[in-house]
Amino acid sequence: MRTVKATATAVTVALAAGAASVAAGRLASDAALKAPPGRPLPTEPRLTVHGTAAGQITLTRHLASLRPGTYGLTGDLSHAVVGPVLTAAPHSADTVVRRLERVTHGNPAAGDHVWLTPGLHIGDPGTALDLDHTDVGVPAELGELPAWFVPAARDTWVIALHGLGTTREHTMNLIRFLHDQRFPVLAPAYRGDPGAPRSPDGLNHLGQTEWRDVDAAIRYAVRYGARQVVLLGWSTGATMALHAATHSAVRNRVSGLVLDSPVLSWQTTLKALATARRTPGALLPLAVRAAQGRTGLHTATGTDPAAPLTADRLTVPTLVVHGPGDQVAPWDISRRFAARRPDLITLHEVDNAPHAAMWNADPGTYEETLRRFLVPLM
Repeated sequence: MRTVKATATAVTVALAAGAASVAAGRLASDAALKAPPGRPLPTEPRLTVHGTAAGQITLTRHLASLRPGTYGLTGDLSHAVVGPVLTAAPHSADTVVRRLERVTHGNPAAGDHVWLTPGLHIGDPGTALDLDHTDVGVPAELGELPAWFVPAARDTWVIALHGLGTTREHTMNLIRFLHDQRFPVLAPAYRGDPGAPRSPDGLNHLGQTEWRDVDAAIRYAVRYGARQVVLLGWSTGATMALHAATHSAVRNRVSGLVLDSPVLSWQTTLKALATARRTPGALLPLAVRAAQGRTGLHTATGTDPAAPLTADRLTVPTLVVHGPGDQVAPWDISRRFAARRPDLITLHEVDNAPHAAMWNADPGTYEETLRRFLVPLM
């Protein structure tokens, strides 16, 4: 009888431990599947404001606060734009002084917790960029998608697709540049975004279902005058662009792809985000399995249109902009992706830039690289 009881106890403990592990894996998968739009990713460190002065802001010294370039600075009650590090400005050994370009709203003050983000603009192309635009609705699989349309003269449109942790406000980093090149721009929200329909399970599928909203955006563009479209995507927006370019029934209208910090391995990205949330390494495989079970995400095989092997299926010129500083979507995977199709893929490396912030590190070089890529597609 004691043996039976001991065995029953052991089985109960094992079952409880197994259930706890499954629950922990499910929770860890939330780092990617429930990444809230407009909130910094967990890979981005929280900084403290130590003080402000005319045209300056002092932040915690960190590799992040030392990055070159121009970034948004987001707090719970404020948003500002910061420029280069001011090395000559007085500061302590544990702080960094950056140029304070402007305060969009709120008032960053000493003691505030803030994050560097790729998004510089708040609002819409009218309020943020002083550009004429129209708020339009794109009919899609789950309902109407809110979108901005910024008109221009060409009949090749750019469809701009934001990614993880951002909203379509991120696309405004490049909308002014694209407008100056006379490209009409369509910047849609997609399922799960504020104002857009919710996905049926309420989860982010890392581009593997969201691409159908890109298909809808292509159809909308063609319906309203686009002869061809260029898909410009950041992060999972780049994944969506890849899916659309290889699976959409109207993919013949896609004349080029621009992939910034593309998520080419959802498993790797999910593990990176879960790790940033301090998930123990032993639970990471459970997080991947939980994500597959919850969403039906494909594994990285030749049938997965976001896997590196799909470079073989590309038919249009593609610009990949990425760099080794990305902790969310590995640079090495982009390098291998580009190496498979040197006839179609141009790879532009950016140093010292986090995920989806390749433009921020050096806007001038980024825009010139993009201009040269787009010229043959005009």
